[in-house]
Amino acid sequence: MIFVKRDDLKTGMRLARPIYNKNGVLLYERNSKLTAQGMNSIKNFGLLGAFVLEPAEPVPPMTRDDIEFERFQTICVFSIQEELERIMQTSRYSKIQTITSSIIKSYGHLDRKINFMQNLRSKEDYFYKHSLNVAILCAMIAHTMKVPASEQLDAVTAAIVHDIGKLSAPKNLMLSDTWTEAERDQMRNAEVAGFSKIEHVFSNNPNIKRICMQAQNNLDNLQRGRKTDMSKMITGAKILSVAEAFDTITAVQLDRERQSEIAAFKHFLRNPLYFDEKVVNALSNSINLLVPGVSVELNTGAKGLVLVENERNILKPLILTFNDNRIIDLGNRVYDGRIEIVDIMKTMDNRHVMNRELLKRQGIEIEEPDYVEAGQGEDAEEEYIPGMM
Repeated sequence: MIFVKRDDLKTGMRLARPIYNKNGVLLYERNSKLTAQGMNSIKNFGLLGAFVLEPAEPVPPMTRDDIEFERFQTICVFSIQEELERIMQTSRYSKIQTITSSIIKSYGHLDRKINFMQNLRSKEDYFYKHSLNVAILCAMIAHTMKVPASEQLDAVTAAIVHDIGKLSAPKNLMLSDTWTEAERDQMRNAEVAGFSKIEHVFSNNPNIKRICMQAQNNLDNLQRGRKTDMSKMITGAKILSVAEAFDTITAVQLDRERQSEIAAFKHFLRNPLYFDEKVVNALSNSINLLVPGVSVELNTGAKGLVLVENERNILKPLILTFNDNRIIDLGNRVYDGRIEIVDIMKTMDNRHVMNRELLKRQGIEIEEPDYVEAGQGEDAEEEYIPGMM
């Protein structure tokens, strides 16, 4: 699977991922061939391009959860963009309660892990997609931690608006690849102004501003080498700090190389004074990371395939090495300090089809995902979400 910019798309290319309109209606399913009309639609929607399959490449597997996640992201990102722009212009919110409730309904009550798939971002839509993803992560983390419903609601709401101040920065600054120190100060001033806006808009709930400010101060302290007193941070701010950092590290952008989810977790483990251990564990229990089928690189130089996830320590799964077909249980203390995972192999897509029957015959039990064949079960009727159309 490769990403092709919209100006380089050609008729006949096969789509690797579905395309929805802003109401969540499926326009083009996986494995469908691009037509001239399809390419015009991609341009009209303002998409940067599309993920397409190489000529002989099979369609990558997607579960029902994967398909619904992409559809949900498409619906919500437009709603969040409209709402944040409305708040900036009028200092009032209209649909944020509906958006927050929808996120919690869909991802704040899950009884299973999901694949947290990142969509490509441009500089123009980065903050809207970032806000949505951070809000979804906050909803899942808060649920896993079993925090009270009111605290979950506050954390998700704060996640949606936490970056709103950046929208007041000059457009040329928002689109710049590098900032001078003066420009960094200008962006920080915009962020501070955003907190005042949040305080005004959510004057009936001071926790929203408190969560945003405490999380931002914590991440700033990490960058500048200053200490954070975690005991004074409320739970929502601790959750937002982890969600914000995770999405920032793993975001997919055209102008920089994407870091893996494992790189994000190693970042958390290296900085325990800024990222609460309970929150980090809740995130690892909410999303799929080193699960069966993921290819990894080891510090020995070898590469391997994850066979069984280690739920007690995500960085120590059971793996099969490619060079000598050896099964290694990284959870065994004998390998401590000797063999460890450096990172996930850098590929565009980490979903793979495995011969699970063969593994079962070898005594290795793994869960069978609910995969959906391309063109089957992807054309669900549009779900109406009040206030989000």
